[in-house]
Amino acid sequence: MSMDLKKLLEDVILKSGIQQKLDIQTVAQSLTNAVPNLDHPNGDDAAAIASPQGYDLLAGEGFMPEFVNADPWFAGWCGVMVNVSDIVAMGGRPSAITNTIWGQEGDLVDSIFEGMTAASQVFNVPIVGGHTNFRSHTTQLAVSIFGKANVLLSSFAAKPGHALIAAIDLRGSFRRPFLNWNAATNAPSQRLRADIELLPMIAEKKLAHAAKDISQAGLLGTCLMLLESSDVGAEIDLTKIPKPDDVDWLDWLCCFPSYGYLLTTPMNKLDELLATFDVRDINVAHIGNITEDKLMLISHNKQKELFWDIGKHSVTGMTMDTNPQTQPTTELGEVAHA
Repeated sequence: MSMDLKKLLEDVILKSGIQQKLDIQTVAQSLTNAVPNLDHPNGDDAAAIASPQGYDLLAGEGFMPEFVNADPWFAGWCGVMVNVSDIVAMGGRPSAITNTIWGQEGDLVDSIFEGMTAASQVFNVPIVGGHTNFRSHTTQLAVSIFGKANVLLSSFAAKPGHALIAAIDLRGSFRRPFLNWNAATNAPSQRLRADIELLPMIAEKKLAHAAKDISQAGLLGTCLMLLESSDVGAEIDLTKIPKPDDVDWLDWLCCFPSYGYLLTTPMNKLDELLATFDVRDINVAHIGNITEDKLMLISHNKQKELFWDIGKHSVTGMTMDTNPQTQPTTELGEVAHA
C-alpha cells in the first residue's frame, strides 16, 4: 500500500511542535524595535554577540511540565543536551550552564538534578549557577547556556543552490511516552563529545553556511524555520532522509532526535561535508536543495506536495524584516573583529 504523502504532511503539521513555534510570532513583533544594535539577527538557535575572539553565544530552553513530571531524570539530562545542541548548531563550543528549578523538595526535583549533573559530566559542560525554589506547587525547569564560536553557522545563511543535508544519529530508540529519540544516555561519553565537536569544526573549515538543530518542531518544522530566516525555499526528497527501518514516517518527522542537524552547503563542499559525519558513523544524507521561490516542497517516489508557502504564511516571524538593524555575518565565515 502506497503512502498518502498529502495526508502525512497534514498530520505532521498538526502533531509536531510547529503549532507551538507559531507563538514566537508575537515575540518577533515586540522585538522589532525593542532590541537595537544587534550583532547578529535575532531568532537563531543562540544569540550571537560579537567579541574580540569571535562570538559569545547565549541560549536557553524551557520544558513542558508534563515531560518534567513524567520523566524527571531525562528532563534534567535534556536540559543540558538540548542547550549544547543549540550552541554547536551555531558553530560554537559550550562553556557553562545555569538552571532554574521550581518545585517541592523531594524525589522529583532530586531526579532532575541527577539527570542534569550526569549530562553535565558527559558533555563536560559545568553547571555554574541557577535559581532554585522549593516552595512552588508546580515543578518547572528551564536551563540556560553560554558558549563561544570562532566562526558562525546560522539559520540566516542558506542560499539558493545550496545542498540541504540531514545528519542524525540513528543509534538509539524512542523514550516513550514522548517522541524523544534517545541516542545519548547509553552512548560512550567520549563519542558524544567528539560528535558535537563536528559542528564547530565544520564552521571553522567553512564546509557549511547554514545550520539548525532538529528541535521539537521535528525535521520538517525545523527546516521550515531555517528557510523562513533565510528567505528561501527548498525541495526535499523524503526517501533520502535518514530513518530507522522500524519507525513510521509520522513519528520520525515529529520527533526530537538526541543528535540531529540540518545544514546547507555549496555543491562543491557537499562530499567533504557528508564524509565529516560519515566517518563518525552518523547517518547523513543529501536530502534536497535550497530554492529561491519560498516554497517548501516534499516528494516521495512519484508524489510531490506543498508543505508550506513561506511567502504567504509566517512561522516564527524571525526574518531579516524583524531584524532591520542587523545583517547576517555568517556568509563570509569571518571571525568578528579578527
